[in-house]
Amino acid sequence: MVLPSRQRVQYLILVALVALLAGCAGAEKAPQGSGDASLPGPLVGKRWTLLLVGTSDRLEFATRPWFEISPRGEVTGFDGCNRINTRATLGANNHIEFGDIASTRMACPDMEKSRRVTDMLNSAYAYLIDHDRLVFFGPDQRVLGGWRKS
Repeated sequence: MVLPSRQRVQYLILVALVALLAGCAGAEKAPQGSGDASLPGPLVGKRWTLLLVGTSDRLEFATRPWFEISPRGEVTGFDGCNRINTRATLGANNHIEFGDIASTRMACPDMEKSRRVTDMLNSAYAYLIDHDRLVFFGPDQRVLGGWRKS
């Protein structure tokens, strides 16, 4: 059956639209932590306080660093000197990524130690939770530091 020219164009447009819609239906979901989706898991909705930077450095602060991840992926916390805010994305295989960290600009005697805390968050690639302990790992599987559930 041969279609007239106009019907042929309409048929091709219809086929293209069906193909486009089929491609959209199979698209991946947005990563957790974006949009209005709720983040699941044991990391979310708890306050985590700093234990160690690296594998053994126990840094002393007047007020111990902490962070929390809300079910919407919003991160609030304190790096030992300044309040911090960012977003977290959680993925398969305990993957974690923190967005650009915004902070207040207080001058403190512990600025270098505070920077080590924010560097740990910026470098976090994966995490492991064991009871009330949280450990962050870098992309090279090196331990970046540990936190305790408060």
